[in-house]
Amino acid sequence: MWDAIVIGAGAAGLFCAIEAARRGRRVVVLDHSRAAGEKIRISGGGRCNFTNLHIQPDRFLSDNPRFARSALSRYTQHDFIARINAAGIAWHEKTLGQLFCDGSARQIVDMLLRDLHQAGGELRLGVSPGAVTRGADGFTVETDAGPFRAPALVLATGGKSIPKMGASDYGYRVAESFGLRILPTRPALVPLVFTDAQLDAIRPLAGVSVQARVGVEGAKITFDEGLLFTHRGLSGPSILQISSYWEPGQAIRVDLAAGRDLASEAEAGRARGMGGRDLANALDLPQMLARAVLARAGLSGRLADQTRAGFGALHRAVHDWHLVPAGTEGWRTAEVTAGGIDTRDLDARTMQARDVPGLHVIGELVDVTGWLGGYNFQWAWSSGWAAGQAL
Repeated sequence: MWDAIVIGAGAAGLFCAIEAARRGRRVVVLDHSRAAGEKIRISGGGRCNFTNLHIQPDRFLSDNPRFARSALSRYTQHDFIARINAAGIAWHEKTLGQLFCDGSARQIVDMLLRDLHQAGGELRLGVSPGAVTRGADGFTVETDAGPFRAPALVLATGGKSIPKMGASDYGYRVAESFGLRILPTRPALVPLVFTDAQLDAIRPLAGVSVQARVGVEGAKITFDEGLLFTHRGLSGPSILQISSYWEPGQAIRVDLAAGRDLASEAEAGRARGMGGRDLANALDLPQMLARAVLARAGLSGRLADQTRAGFGALHRAVHDWHLVPAGTEGWRTAEVTAGGIDTRDLDARTMQARDVPGLHVIGELVDVTGWLGGYNFQWAWSSGWAAGQAL
């Protein structure tokens, strides 16, 4: 009855099914959830950061950094923006090329469901897929609503992030049953947590935010974005970004005033006759953070009381703060999954398993993880589109 079965009614799965159905394929999308596109609905604070103007392959992490290039170049951010425009969905750029709906993320979900219906694809929600087998006529997916059969199968079940929304390792297990290799998975785009000893200095700052430059010890990559102190550690865009690159045991480097030299500015203030000013007040930082920085540098008092060595210690405390996270907040708050199905086992043009004709894997399941800011949605659209053209 079906030409293709897509398991997963998220961004990648719906987009793939739409493209295949528009090409005349009889497609059914299966999902155990009662609603489609739930991660789309909650993303971007309910406005969906649906893509980024600055999509480039080097902003995606993978054991094979070149793998994503094919899909991203054949279905670009501009292609998806054109589709959004055609649907009459108003949008705006928030920062750093990040595009959001002016209204609700629900507009994106509604667009996808409408497109799927108009193309002739079917959606079956509340259907829990089970064992998958492959025979002479193709694939059979056992479900609690009976078996579904088709010559092509697309795994679009997403990764392990946000388990409260139904995330599981189902897609990995199915892929592994067909001989595909799975690279170790880990939470990505996730807040970092610290030991109790480290939190003694961090916890009093909970709720304080600042623009910061954050990197990983020994790596060139840095991110200049917001940093937020929490009761458990550090969060904010710069921390979420670097979490994808961080490995246990590594130190992160934090510059609390990137592009400036607060110690030199303070020293210059003293030279201009402001020596009586309290040092904490002379720093262009939130007061609580300024006092925490001074405590870490072992400084106090007025500008006039500081030595050249003291200003050197202040510079290091502000611009070269090294600390080793104890871990991350884990799958509960991770926005995406890093690692996954090894791209060596997939064709970059069709997303088809090299040794299992008819089996395609797309979206977050694949070992391709984008930066924060719409990159992972674009990977969903691009990889879904690529598979949809091949079904």
